[in-house]
Amino acid sequence: MTPNSPSPRGRRGTSRLGGVPTALRQGSSPRQLTLGVSHAAVAPAREDLLPGAVKIAGWLDTGAQRSLAAAFHQWALPPAGLRRPRVPSGHLMSVQSVCLGWHWEPYAYSRTADDTDGAPVKPLPLELKELARAAVADTLGPESAASYAPDAAIVNLYDSGARLGLHLDGEEASEAPVVTLSLGDSCVFRFAGVGRRNGPFTDIELHSGDLLVFGGPSRRIYHGVPKVLEGTAPEGLGLPPGRLSITLRETGL
Repeated sequence: MTPNSPSPRGRRGTSRLGGVPTALRQGSSPRQLTLGVSHAAVAPAREDLLPGAVKIAGWLDTGAQRSLAAAFHQWALPPAGLRRPRVPSGHLMSVQSVCLGWHWEPYAYSRTADDTDGAPVKPLPLELKELARAAVADTLGPESAASYAPDAAIVNLYDSGARLGLHLDGEEASEAPVVTLSLGDSCVFRFAGVGRRNGPFTDIELHSGDLLVFGGPSRRIYHGVPKVLEGTAPEGLGLPPGRLSITLRETGL
């Protein structure tokens, strides 16, 4: 596979219309990303949701959240900046998205932002890779983290009314776990099942600073975000209104 070719697993095609570039509202000045995983005085609360799916509430302290929010302002800038992706049917997704490491366009990966300006995708920062490995170690254990090599991040901004329908992360050849960090507004995160989109569902709330990891038997589970709880973000993060999710993956490409 050549560096700019789409993921071989992206067999559902991509939209000929492309995505729609967007821009963030003006806010606080971006700062350099300098991350260390540090926890608040109250110990983060672990919750085992499903086989291979673990939530840790309050995993990121306020300082780490602010650093990630500041970095997002830089990632969102063009070239290869923030945009609304378009699915092959022509429908625009309600979330706004920017990619790091590999560019994800429904439903394929490439090294360039082929659905907008065609520019090379921004690199995945080393700090984010290390953060993802720490997340896997804290949830699935050091042995799982030792072989974990994240190489892509999809960063989604959920502004007013945005949601994400039930889907599975199926474009990656790797079976390594998915790591999701939540910032800003809280949301309802929904698990359906492996091989099914219908209920019964497992619904959880993710708040700013929470960590969610799913792998193993739950790696290809259907999941989505049916609702964002507007106005619930902590003050002072430097984010635009809404929820920001940073989802890290090992593509195997």
